[in-house]
Amino acid sequence: MIERSYQAFLEQATNARVILLHPRSRYRSVLVAKLINDPSIRVFYYAMGPDDINVNSFLSGITHDLANQHPTFGRHINILPESDYSNFDLLLQTFSRDLAEISDEPFILILDEYDRSDSADDVQMFVERLINYMPANSRLVINSRTLPRLPWVSLIAQRRAVLLEDDHLITHDFYNIADGKNKLEVYALGPGYVLMDNHQIDTWEGHLPRLLFFFALDRPIITRSEICQAFWPELDTDQAVNVFHVTKRRLHKALDMDVLVHDGGYYRVNPDLAIHYDVMDFVGALMDGRDDENPTRIAAWQRAIDIYRGPFLQGHSDPWILERRKDFQAGYLEALTEMAKVRLAEDRPEHALGLFQRALAEDSTHDGLHREIMRLYTQLGRRSEAASHFQKFTEELKRSGQEPSAETQALYQEIMS
Repeated sequence: MIERSYQAFLEQATNARVILLHPRSRYRSVLVAKLINDPSIRVFYYAMGPDDINVNSFLSGITHDLANQHPTFGRHINILPESDYSNFDLLLQTFSRDLAEISDEPFILILDEYDRSDSADDVQMFVERLINYMPANSRLVINSRTLPRLPWVSLIAQRRAVLLEDDHLITHDFYNIADGKNKLEVYALGPGYVLMDNHQIDTWEGHLPRLLFFFALDRPIITRSEICQAFWPELDTDQAVNVFHVTKRRLHKALDMDVLVHDGGYYRVNPDLAIHYDVMDFVGALMDGRDDENPTRIAAWQRAIDIYRGPFLQGHSDPWILERRKDFQAGYLEALTEMAKVRLAEDRPEHALGLFQRALAEDSTHDGLHREIMRLYTQLGRRSEAASHFQKFTEELKRSGQEPSAETQALYQEIMS
């Protein structure tokens, strides 16, 4: 089992930027030790400690320990004046610069005993955002006795993370929310609505209680301060807390039960609920489609396309919603693109063209999609449409002071010649 778990880890680490050794894993610590002792892999290790209660303490501790493993580590973060530690983006950029200089070869950074930082909101935020800043040759491994309160579902949708339970890749029900006795159907891909006993809930008393429910489904657990920061950042703490409690009461009233339960300083969705959530189904379908060994992977890509009925919580523009919308849109574009490749392999270019055009309707700035469409027009003998497509794309970019990439311009010249 240990060797199978190790091989599963190595396989997943080729693609995902973050690998969580799931708390249910029996051999988490054995796998960490095996990684550290593998001479073929460059590994850097940090065990979270009792002092990692805020981002400053965390950076001090990890910089000290990594410098013991690589003497020049921290030469950028260590010269930041104390006043700059309030600039979160600067901290991320500086720390990632140190990471980028730690090795030219592929390497793994292990954050062990990660649950020691569970209570630190700013550490969670730092690690979540660090994922986007990490150098391409790096992988982050998290070992924790609890499921870290990061947005795993959206990270998986973007192909940035995987959850490993020993040798088993977790592909469905990532937060274990489907096992309760009271059934709810929740749909967020599109306008966003909730069904109980096949009846749509319409007694929300405003949009905030409904959005609070969707926010609670974003992570395994959340804190009150995270909720207040996401929904009422302009209010002082006391005001935000008061509005939160009013909103929570309205949420519970709408569903006639305590939807959010408070446990150990955190809020989570009541485990008595058995939630069928379209976002979980969507990301599960993406995972099934990505599995090259899955004989039904083509059907899985189609299932992901069918589940995606529209942008995440369409009609709302809160910053956290816009961020998640982009994450799930990336998964939808992946599914459309993969299905287009399938249709091309079946020699059905017209079908492939339609799929690429659907993808472009989601993200009109995606350079690669424009190239695929231009190639298909040319393949179908519709060269004038390929040229017209390029010219329209060029005009669209000009309005924002941009131009097509050199690769796209070269393709246009090739088509025209």
